[in-house]
Amino acid sequence: MAQKKRVHPKVKASLHPRNKHRERYNFKELIEACPDLAPFVSLNQFKDESINFSDPKAVLMLNKAILKQSYGVDHWSIPDGFLCPPVPGRADYIHNIADVLASQNREVIPLGKNVKCLDVGVGANCIYPIIGTREYGWSFVGSDTEEAAINSASAIVDNNGTLKDKIELRLQANTYDTFRGVIKDNERYDVSVCNPPFHASLKEAEKASQSKVNSLNKTEVKEVVLNFGGNGKELYCNGGEERFVTNMIKQSSEFSEACLWFTTLVSKEGNLRTFRKALKAVGAVEVKAIKMSQGTKISRILAWTFQTIDQQRDWAKKHWGE
Repeated sequence: MAQKKRVHPKVKASLHPRNKHRERYNFKELIEACPDLAPFVSLNQFKDESINFSDPKAVLMLNKAILKQSYGVDHWSIPDGFLCPPVPGRADYIHNIADVLASQNREVIPLGKNVKCLDVGVGANCIYPIIGTREYGWSFVGSDTEEAAINSASAIVDNNGTLKDKIELRLQANTYDTFRGVIKDNERYDVSVCNPPFHASLKEAEKASQSKVNSLNKTEVKEVVLNFGGNGKELYCNGGEERFVTNMIKQSSEFSEACLWFTTLVSKEGNLRTFRKALKAVGAVEVKAIKMSQGTKISRILAWTFQTIDQQRDWAKKHWGE
């Protein structure tokens, strides 16, 4: 019996409606934008153009092409070993928090540089600020505990005119702090974003990567490769996601008037109960858990505020205008 060709959906319905990446990758257009991608593109077992997603170099080049084609970023690179995140998923995060900001602004998404965002753990890739500035014109402060990451993100900003004067990078001196030492006196942020270290150890991170490899039908790979890269601090920390986010929640209460909405990605659904309990303890007024999915991967955005609905509306009028 002849093998049936796999049928791909034309639209990835699970992605946010405003996400530019809902359709399958057009590799012809991506290669036109970034010719260096060409050597990594070939026909897969289903005779579709694709790349080897278990190859970190291929994933890096795909990101470079996507950022150039979709966001006008002409110069983008990261040092070896740093996290190279999938752009569609990161874009979904940004579009979802835009909806959160619109929720008490008569469903109108605030645009422009007056909307100020804080990216906790910006990384060497600077992905969230890139998407946020290019899609909505927002301004960003990105923090990180690694000087090499700050230097890389700064180079990306400095080498792209469309990003200059919209993104500021700050080194976080204390690895145990998220907001302390970054948010300055009298600063106000409309939203914070974060991609926390999900794992508690390198072994756990490698196990998760092997699971990714297997799901990509690469079961013959003998050595575990972290296909989206990522060094120790980006992928794991003592206590993993649960401890990191719980600490973030506790610190957020100290800056309850400095930021309208605090948000973070949550990889493990089982942690939500712990986080909700922590948020109740610090007096969060409103909490949202927004489900996101990309292929077989499901994650959530946890968002919380210390502002009442009336205070949120007053914030919108004061900072974004009528």
